[in-house]
Amino acid sequence: MQILFQYATPRQFMRISGALLPFTAAAAALAVVLGLWLGFTAPPDYQQGATVTIMFIHVPAAILAEGIYALIALFSLFSLVWRHPLSDVAARAAAPLGALFTALGLVTGSLWGRPMWGTYWVWDARLTSFLLLLFLYLGYMALWNAIEDEIRAARACAILALIGAVNLPIIVYSVEWWNTLHQGESIISGKLAPVFLWPLLVMIAAYGLLFATLWMIRIRTEILKRRARTLMMSGS
Repeated sequence: MQILFQYATPRQFMRISGALLPFTAAAAALAVVLGLWLGFTAPPDYQQGATVTIMFIHVPAAILAEGIYALIALFSLFSLVWRHPLSDVAARAAAPLGALFTALGLVTGSLWGRPMWGTYWVWDARLTSFLLLLFLYLGYMALWNAIEDEIRAARACAILALIGAVNLPIIVYSVEWWNTLHQGESIISGKLAPVFLWPLLVMIAAYGLLFATLWMIRIRTEILKRRARTLMMSGS
């Protein structure tokens, strides 16, 4: 735990992230191009046909949406329990990105569902709990903006994030707990054919690198804003 406090101060973060950003940005761009090329040149699925290509956009977005919220909950815990100096900044910076991935997952999922299920939307457990995830992101961001005192806002948002984390296992296990149109997990179980698995894994890595790049940029921006605010207050 001491290492986290030693290397995650604002000054250290600015130094380390400044060195990493060019590499993560380049890696993200290359991975996105490679993943899209592999995905859109993959053969049609024997059941889904060409619509299977939506999977390479939808599945990584859904995985990142859930993973980013888990990160927010983790940093919220650090903020509440250990008063980590960058925890609230990191959590706040991740929220809009998580909301975007969630929205992308909902839109592409609906487009995928229309030819597969005959409808864009069904109120089953997986889709409903994933929609709730978007509302949690929006509520989290709205709460940050509603409270002027940053200390009180960080505490309130951390509590909200931890409560909302209960929804994550519901999303993951909903297809096992209830009857649903949504298909079950097929990556870890090995049900997905390699011709589809490898492009999907590349796209998941690409989304992760893209998130890491944008997340670092947003954290750096927030740190600079707080420094500027402090200088303005001290000057006045």
